Amino acid sequence: MPHKVRRLTFLATLAVLSVASSGSFAKETKSRPTGAAGEPNRPAVIWREPADIASRDLYYGPGGEEHQPHGPFAFVEEDLDGTSPKYVVRDRDEVKWTVKLGMEARPETVASRLVWAAGYFANEDYFLEDLRVDGMPAHLARGQKLVGPDGTMRAARLKRHIGGEKNIANWKWRDDPFDGTRELNGLKVMMALINNWDLKDENNKVYGDKDTGERMYIVSDLGASFGTTGLSYPFSHSKGDLNSYIHSKFINRVSGDYVDFRTPSRPSLIYAWWPSGFLSRVRLDGLVHHIPRDDASWIGHLLSRLSSGQIRDAFRAAGYPKEQIDEFSKVVEDRIAALNDLTDDPKYRK
Repeated sequence: MPHKVRRLTFLATLAVLSVASSGSFAKETKSRPTGAAGEPNRPAVIWREPADIASRDLYYGPGGEEHQPHGPFAFVEEDLDGTSPKYVVRDRDEVKWTVKLGMEARPETVASRLVWAAGYFANEDYFLEDLRVDGMPAHLARGQKLVGPDGTMRAARLKRHIGGEKNIANWKWRDDPFDGTRELNGLKVMMALINNWDLKDENNKVYGDKDTGERMYIVSDLGASFGTTGLSYPFSHSKGDLNSYIHSKFINRVSGDYVDFRTPSRPSLIYAWWPSGFLSRVRLDGLVHHIPRDDASWIGHLLSRLSSGQIRDAFRAAGYPKEQIDEFSKVVEDRIAALNDLTDDPKYRK
């Protein structure tokens, strides 16, 4: 059999398997978790009322101006989690930061601010156009070409390590304490609004706060945002790509009292050569379907309290050029308006 025919047969077979697999995932039995990392008595929290949403500073984000990083920076270790090049560094104030380079740095900076603005927990992320880190190793496992001989790097996202918070577990979209709640549905809608298609469970973290005793549920990796609605080919369109974001579909279908959103969509079939990654994303298909219209309207009403200037500040914080800031922001505002149009109840209107 010619090589091309064999390859097409292989891809077709995987496509069939993926359909079967996604069906089996839908039939999984749901069970309530017994508590993150064996701590069932800690109160679980996923959202807090953002009473000050209209005045929140989306340029500096959750950490505010006072928590922004201050150089000089020194290398601590390489972080091999995920797919983007990452390094742990320490600043002059002895604060640790995880530096992320590559395609996710800008979109993640924006996404963390919008998610936080809506009342959800988010990392304290900052973006630096230029960064220099002392003591960088001569040989790195990832990102070698993105780091200069003197430790200089460009377009870096820095995530603050917060004292008193401990990563105690992962949480699952389909098995968590908030199933069916307005707050969880609102978080799903937020993921669709920003086109965050990489909603693997391993990207969800539970942080324990030693002072309050709370278990805070967070989507800790928001880098696959503001591009296509799913893992696409070419890959460069998948994250932080303005043209892809503008032309992507937001709402798939409105039927009765429910809404189906487009993100996350199935990955491009060309990635079937990567079975584990391909099937893990096929599993996400339908994750943001069957959202109650009232819940979608609720999060839209909340977001409509943000000004155009606040939304632009989120993109400005990530170093996007002015013309892209305006266009990205317009898509976000149009999507917020679409959420508000899902109900006739005037209390959800801006």
